[in-house]
Order: sequence, then C-alpha cells, then structure tokens
Amino acid sequence: MDTEPATDAAVNLRGVTKVFDNGLAALGPIDLEVRRGEFVSLLGPSGCGKSTALRLIAGLTAPSSGTVRVAQRAAAANGRHAVGFVFQEPTLMPWTSVRENVRLPLKLARVPSSAAKARVDDALAQVGLSEFADSYPRELSGGMKMRVSLARALVTDPDILLMDEPFAALDEITRFRLNNDLLALWRNLRKTVIFVTHSVFESVYLSQRVLVMTSRPGRIASEIRVDSAEPRNEDFRTSADYAGYCRKVSNALAPAYSGQSA
Repeated sequence: MDTEPATDAAVNLRGVTKVFDNGLAALGPIDLEVRRGEFVSLLGPSGCGKSTALRLIAGLTAPSSGTVRVAQRAAAANGRHAVGFVFQEPTLMPWTSVRENVRLPLKLARVPSSAAKARVDDALAQVGLSEFADSYPRELSGGMKMRVSLARALVTDPDILLMDEPFAALDEITRFRLNNDLLALWRNLRKTVIFVTHSVFESVYLSQRVLVMTSRPGRIASEIRVDSAEPRNEDFRTSADYAGYCRKVSNALAPAYSGQSA
C-alpha cells in the first residue's frame, strides 16, 4: 500500500489484481476510486474478492499487480491511523473489559494512559457504550460486541473506515438499528467508509454508491448511485425510491450469480 499527499481521493486502486500462492485468481483487474468522506458499498457473491479488496486497501496483503494508494494525513502519530478496520467477527479479548478492548490499538502504539483514557471514553460515547466500559464481552449482546469493535476502530481516529460485513450475523432488528447508528456516525465524523455486504437492502440504505462486483476474479461490473434525501431514516426504508434502487441493484447483481452453482 502506497500513501500519497492529501487529495480529493481517499483510496485509489489502478489495475489491481490478487493471485494467491496456490494460483487462485481472487481479484481483478480492478480500478476503484473513493472520495474523501464518501460512503461506498462493495456488493457481490461470496468469494468474489470483496474482503480481499479491503485487505489490500488496509495494507494487510500486497497486490499481485497494479497500485493501491491511500491518502495519508499529514501526521499519523500518537496512535492515529489512516485506516481503521472492522471485521465480520468482533474478535474481542474475552478476559478483559470493554474499555481495555477498545484501548488495545493505543496500547500497542504506546500512547500514554492519560491520553488514551480520554480517547477511549470518546470512542465508547460515539457508539453508545459509555455505561458498559467496565463490562466484559460475555456480558454483551451480539450487537453490543460489534459496537465495541467499531469503537476500537474509531479510537485511532482513522480517516478511512473499512467494514467487512460487520452486521451479517445479527438479527434484522439489531442490524437495522446499527445501520441507523452507523449513518449517524458517518454524518457526524465525516469518515470515508468502504462497506462490504451481501445485502442489497443494506447497501442501498447505507451508501452513496453501490459497486457491484462480478464473480471471481472480482471486478467492478456496475456502479449505482443512490441519490436520496438526507438524513435517511425509516421513511426512506419504506419508500418507493428505496424499492426502486434495490430493484436496480438486484438487477445489476443477477449476472454475477448466473454462472455460479449452488
């Protein structure tokens, strides 16, 4: 992953491919540009390279070819990172408190305890978990655990938030609530968000743009802009506009599944 001076583009992939050591062509070639402050969803069938694309952007793996550029803030010090990552599983440490789970990235960056405490408190407040700072993961619901994972990503004050199907395992009511909370956070913090999902409905509700990917090796097949009034709420979720966008995204997604076996 390369960094570049501040521009309007937060993420820029050009001609990127990923072929694993076993010869599996997972991704690309793919071109992708995400602007600062934009909310973009990647949607596609299982195994199409959505998660691989996030890992390339995060610098967790290297492309086989092409370039990955992530806009870097002027100073990424004191435990502040350009990129935060929220995985599908909360991956919390069960033996320690919510507070200490959120503090972990700052501890690894050797941020002094006095500075870390204020940032942890702020991150927990952002996700509505201030009252649970001293609780343990076993005492939390699935939705609350995911909020802890989100707070842990936010505590580093990233410019870019990468989210890999974070709500996939949750019940529908909890998922709707977290969708609303995530949109409120995005409006308030103006982070760049790249969100991976299998849900047409979730992608349309959350995103300014939905990028539909082909089956493996994943490429961008189509782009659907969701031009709805803000703020989005339950009125949008039950509107004719929402249903129309969902139909449009579903139609764009259908070819990616047509060649797959069950």
